Amino acid sequence: MLSSLLLTVIAVAGMSIAVGATYVITDGLHDNMGERLIVEDVWFNSKNQVSLYVRNVGKVPIEISSVYVNRTRQSITTLELEQGEHGWLNVKYKWKADSAYEIKVVTERGTIVVDYYMAPI
Repeated sequence: MLSSLLLTVIAVAGMSIAVGATYVITDGLHDNMGERLIVEDVWFNSKNQVSLYVRNVGKVPIEISSVYVNRTRQSITTLELEQGEHGWLNVKYKWKADSAYEIKVVTERGTIVVDYYMAPI
C-alpha cells in the first residue's frame, strides 16, 4: 500500500515538472514565432547614411537591436515597434554608388531579416 502511494506521488511530481517545462518552452517559442518584420524601403542618403523603413507585421512587439551591413555590425539606436507600427532606422555607413550591400536586421529575440540592396548611381 505504501509503495503504491509513493509511486503515485513520484508520478504526479514528474508530470508536474514536465508540464511546467513544456509551458516555459512553448511560451518562448510562441513569442519568437509571432515576431515578424519587413524592410519596406531602403534609402542610400547623400550624408553617408542608409535609412531603412521597417514595419512590424507580427503578433508581438519587436525591438530591433542590431543592423549589419556586409556582415559588419553598425551602431544604431534601438527601435521598438508595436504590432502594426513602422518607422525609420538610420545607419551611418559610407556607401559607394552602384554597389550591392547585404543588410541584415536583427531583433532582440533573434529574428533576422536579410536582403541585398543596390546603391544608386
